[in-house]
Amino acid sequence: MTKTVLLVLIGNRKEAAVSVQKVLTAWGCIIKTRLGIHDGVLENCSDQGLLILELHGKREDMDELARKIGIIPGVGSKLVELAV
Repeated sequence: MTKTVLLVLIGNRKEAAVSVQKVLTAWGCIIKTRLGIHDGVLENCSDQGLLILELHGKREDMDELARKIGIIPGVGSKLVELAV
């Protein structure tokens, strides 16, 4: 069994969130699971966030999604393939 996961670290959520969301919406058909994590709530909300995306489909589509996310200023991404 093999799983492909895209890890996305957002350094400035207030500035980058809209751009990240646009890319995720455009590539939504290859996103099977999406988990968003950030520290804090309400007035103590963190400006950094982590997205964990479980992907499926063509490898070249996954690579392109990772590339498009990674070129957004203040956002880093890493595509990880896990196998057992």
